[in-house]
Amino acid sequence: MASHQFRIAIGVLAGAVGGLTGIAPAQAQTRGVADCHGIESSAERLACYDAASGRQAAAKAAAPATPSASGATPAPAAAPVRTGAESAPRAGASIIDTMWDFDPSSERYAIRYYQPNYLLFGRYTNDANVAPYLPLFEQAGDPAYLDSTEAKFQLSFKGRLWTTDDRRWGVWLAYTQQNQWQVYNDDISRPFRETNYMPEAIVSYRPGVDLGGGFKWNLLNASLNHQSNGRTDLLSRSWNRAIVEAGVEREDLALYGKLWYRFKESEQDDDNPDITDYLGHGEIGAIYRWRGNSFQAMARGNVSTGKGAFQLGWTSPPILGPFRGYVQLFTGYGESMIDYNWKQTTIGAGVALNDGF
Repeated sequence: MASHQFRIAIGVLAGAVGGLTGIAPAQAQTRGVADCHGIESSAERLACYDAASGRQAAAKAAAPATPSASGATPAPAAAPVRTGAESAPRAGASIIDTMWDFDPSSERYAIRYYQPNYLLFGRYTNDANVAPYLPLFEQAGDPAYLDSTEAKFQLSFKGRLWTTDDRRWGVWLAYTQQNQWQVYNDDISRPFRETNYMPEAIVSYRPGVDLGGGFKWNLLNASLNHQSNGRTDLLSRSWNRAIVEAGVEREDLALYGKLWYRFKESEQDDDNPDITDYLGHGEIGAIYRWRGNSFQAMARGNVSTGKGAFQLGWTSPPILGPFRGYVQLFTGYGESMIDYNWKQTTIGAGVALNDGF
């Protein structure tokens, strides 16, 4: 009996060694399989055969992942999924390519930020434009005044509807809304003083032309733009434009220029026939990023009338999640549609989600 058990042990050991060291199954079988025939217990006999043939080692090598505490087997790691609008620029990435998803690996259909998205908790003006509201104040019997400090915010998004496989061409729909809110003016029930709506259809193209000196022409857009304040009678302001935009960049600096043509309206329907005298026929702008900060500048105007506007902005590195500090300085005409022919200087501070490029 002892001799029989000894032979079984030798067979089991040989099978295990064969499985671990790569000894051929035929060698393991000649050294122990015959000794398994006389085992009466089915479980022990099967274990003997497995050990003698090297099956146990192979099974361990191909064993599935250990189930979790809940009993489920962990799934293989999934490939990372790209998400929607980015709240922060990527270090070293092309400013224009990121803004307009020109990267061939970008999502075909995507929703992205467009113009700056911000909230100015306080925005001070040196000269509040009361004139358009005088008839309303007189009708209500209230004193005609506005607070010189109000809140201002802007929401702006765009979505790509179509693009080529290489992403050099794209069709986008965009929407921007800007609000001036007399939130600190309790005497007139804290109204929204002005709301501007701007839907837009855009065709974007990436020329990819090297201009020398490190500058590259990476943006050429054509768009149809409507902007209005949604008011009636004396407070109504609106215009429709066709816009061409070009953008060049070099490392952390991007420059853009826009030219527009205003579609003429009938004399009885035009609430602001002289709007181009104040807002001109185009604008130029720049953005420079440095150590997480973003500095923006914009200028527009009409050379023949000498009227226009300048705007400067600073966006800080993130201070709370995606939110960044934001300061905006504006001087000139047209901070909003109702103020298109009103000159003022304003400064405001708050938070922003993006720098607009």
